[in-house]
Amino acid sequence: MAATVNRGEIEADIKQTLGLVPHFFSTIPTELLAPEWEIFKRIELGETLIPNKYKELIGVGLHSETKCRYCSLFHTEAAKLFGATDEEIQEAVHYAKASLGWSAYINGMQEDYDAFAAEMAQVVDYVRSQG
Repeated sequence: MAATVNRGEIEADIKQTLGLVPHFFSTIPTELLAPEWEIFKRIELGETLIPNKYKELIGVGLHSETKCRYCSLFHTEAAKLFGATDEEIQEAVHYAKASLGWSAYINGMQEDYDAFAAEMAQVVDYVRSQG
């Protein structure tokens, strides 16, 4: 038999962590709230292999492309909470723009993938040999 989920306990943990229960959590069905909150807490807020500031800067760059204004706001504010400067946030967005531009160009030109991979291996070997 499945364990009983106590929504009140989960929402109390959310409130203790965030200061309130954001509306988007309140709309998650009860049976999904516990796993969604645990993933959010672990990945978005927890210490992982990637430092939080860098995870949030990745999120800023990523959502500059997805154009999700909710995600852009969340990750920008979280990046600031974890110590990112306005200049680092701008750089993350600029990096995303540049990277996406190359993606559009290389894919649009239908570059040969195997040749590209071989060239990348040569570049990596060369740069390593210079260090």
